[in-house]
Amino acid sequence: MGGIKLEAVEKWFGNVQVIKGVDLDIQDGEFVIFVGPSGCGKSTLLRMIGGLEETSRGAIMIDGRDVTAEPPAKRGLTMVFQSYALYPHMSVRDNMGFSLKTAGAPKAEIQAKVDHAAEVLKLQDYLDRRPKDLSGGQRQRVAIGRSIVRDPTAFLFDEPLSNLDAALRVEMRYEIAKLHQNLKATMIYVTHDQVEAMTLADKIVVLEFGTIAQVGPPRELYERPANLFVAQFIGSPKMNVVPCATQGGNFTLQGGRGQPYAGSKPAAHLGIRPEHIEIGAPGAGAIDGVIDVVEYLGADCFVILDCAALGQLTARVSGETDLKPGETVGLIFPPNRQHFFDDKGMAID
Repeated sequence: MGGIKLEAVEKWFGNVQVIKGVDLDIQDGEFVIFVGPSGCGKSTLLRMIGGLEETSRGAIMIDGRDVTAEPPAKRGLTMVFQSYALYPHMSVRDNMGFSLKTAGAPKAEIQAKVDHAAEVLKLQDYLDRRPKDLSGGQRQRVAIGRSIVRDPTAFLFDEPLSNLDAALRVEMRYEIAKLHQNLKATMIYVTHDQVEAMTLADKIVVLEFGTIAQVGPPRELYERPANLFVAQFIGSPKMNVVPCATQGGNFTLQGGRGQPYAGSKPAAHLGIRPEHIEIGAPGAGAIDGVIDVVEYLGADCFVILDCAALGQLTARVSGETDLKPGETVGLIFPPNRQHFFDDKGMAID
């Protein structure tokens, strides 16, 4: 079992409150990812769960047991850091089995667990090599294997892919996803990369200044962001957000044309994702824009448009587009793709 529950947990460093009363329920076997900008408290919260940071207030429960005051060794968790922290003079096999050896486990048990972890991570051919003979991705797999052999209640990952290049990050995302499928273990993963969060998580926890802005599956956060912060943090490129005014069943943008509005209260902001903007002839849709730059990415193009007083908007279109800089086009915002927010930045139903 690997259920973890946080009850009103707080973390203070002197007079500075870093974690501000977080409540969170993580089910056994879930892959939960903490995301947010630098300084939002995601790594601090992970370290509090692992026991590496003291909890100032509140309670941390693991499988119904209060572990708030217990040291890391008694929590049954294991942590994988940005740094591989492998012993350079030891083989891969010895690195992976070192924690069991220091705990006095029998040699046969150590070998069996190391062999099992190597099979899961496809490291069988590297067990007799030393870390210097491995690639960055292989070293990270060894670090993960060192955690697997301990058979933990849950795995904690603190930005484990941040030291890898782009190609290796993609490869290791796949490896970690397969690892979760195979082990069916609880995993809590910290990253600043929302692409990692969207592709790996069962549930994403978006943190903002030590509080939870929203919790939910990736699709829910993408399609129904609770506030402006989540709306612009989740999704790449980020959501376009512009000021709007609502009156008499319509919304208008500065320099734009009235469009139907059915929200439950007045809106101050309209959000539309780049991939949901449709480009038509001048005069179509909510507003016109002049194409400033077309960024070709192969399958897609990012079209950056100058919408006068409204500022810049980004549209994502097919890579086969023939749009050119300098053209004036109409921007159509499909009603089912519009997101409205009030003057406090909260989503409007």
